[in-house]
Amino acid sequence: MTRKLGKYELVRKLGEGASSTVYLARDPFAQRDVAIKVGTPDILNDPQKGRIYTNLFLNEASLVGKLNHPHIVQIYDAVVAEKICYIVMEYVPGGTLEKHARPGHLLPLDRVVELTFKCTRALEFAHRLGITHRDIKPANILLTGGTDIKISDFGAAITGQNERTQISGIGSPSYMSPEQVRELPLDHRTDIYSLGVVLFQLLTGRLPFEADNPFNIIYQIVHGQVPTPSSLRDGIPAALDDIVARATCREREQRYPTWTAFAHDLAHTVSKRLLQKRRSEFPESARFNILRALPFFADFSDVELWEVLRFANWQRIPAGTLVLHDGAPGDAFCFLAEGQLKVSKGGKPLNVLCKGDCFGEMAVLNRHAPTRSADVTAITESDIITVRGEALQQASEACRMHFYQGFVEVLVNRLNVANQRLASA
Repeated sequence: MTRKLGKYELVRKLGEGASSTVYLARDPFAQRDVAIKVGTPDILNDPQKGRIYTNLFLNEASLVGKLNHPHIVQIYDAVVAEKICYIVMEYVPGGTLEKHARPGHLLPLDRVVELTFKCTRALEFAHRLGITHRDIKPANILLTGGTDIKISDFGAAITGQNERTQISGIGSPSYMSPEQVRELPLDHRTDIYSLGVVLFQLLTGRLPFEADNPFNIIYQIVHGQVPTPSSLRDGIPAALDDIVARATCREREQRYPTWTAFAHDLAHTVSKRLLQKRRSEFPESARFNILRALPFFADFSDVELWEVLRFANWQRIPAGTLVLHDGAPGDAFCFLAEGQLKVSKGGKPLNVLCKGDCFGEMAVLNRHAPTRSADVTAITESDIITVRGEALQQASEACRMHFYQGFVEVLVNRLNVANQRLASA
């Protein structure tokens, strides 16, 4: 094996397919491991296939630096030349979802929903950039550990500037929408269909349509009816049957119209405790939707919200719990996600905090006097989101900027309330 490819030091082969080989490599300049997808020379030199696959590499190369999302594999670099094509990507060591899409290796229902939810958010991000993936399947969804995923392989994607329909022989027929196998114009709803098929497979360990050859599969996709997952696996609630059915409707007008609608229904199965073996009071899909609904985070992008999820702590506390103590050191601020809290000073009530309120930030912002100025106690069972000042300082510049903008709005609102009280006194 050639030990170098451009500036990259090849370490070992990770895998290979009909059109490319993927290597683990080292970027000596950035000091990081990367994955490099290299076009197979025989394919690239083929008079017909070479042009097709070179276009796919060019397509993916055009996305360098554009898909900056925590659940999309980053594309760092690309070389597309006459005799060599390669794409340099983020290295994700956890393998793909393929191993969890077959009987005997299925994941718990709640984890399947979490993974699918993150896929919807990542694909919505791509859709807002005008990108439709067009090859969503378990092999293109990488695991990063726990419940995290990254979507890869945008070579077959269409963009606002690239309105090509499906290229014959490219893609995986089992995951294609009816309009895709018929080579009709596509939009984001073809990816919604494909992710619905992936969800079905992760739930049941089989594809909705199976046949001996691609032509029979295509016929079933165009004319058949996707079975209910619960008919193939015990314990699947009707809500998941409904989600799969809507995502995989033959007529795209009857599918989810948006990724947000798809994500909402997935999160609903978690928030309403419809799944067995819930492992956490605050699954990530629920946390994301909670943050997205709070006014403080209205201007945060999805990418910044996922960043907040990484460093925020979540806690459910019973009524009567002292959350902040007057005079105590303060190195964190909080948001009330659910419930009611009372603010008091020396036993005298000052205010009642409700869902969405931010509190405790003054001790963090005032570095010269980082102490609490009042007691905060739970009136009811409450859900508290806590962010440490140190974590905020280590956040990205864009994320910190939105926090500070939010703090200014909180202070302005408090001044307005105070002025109104003084005026009416």
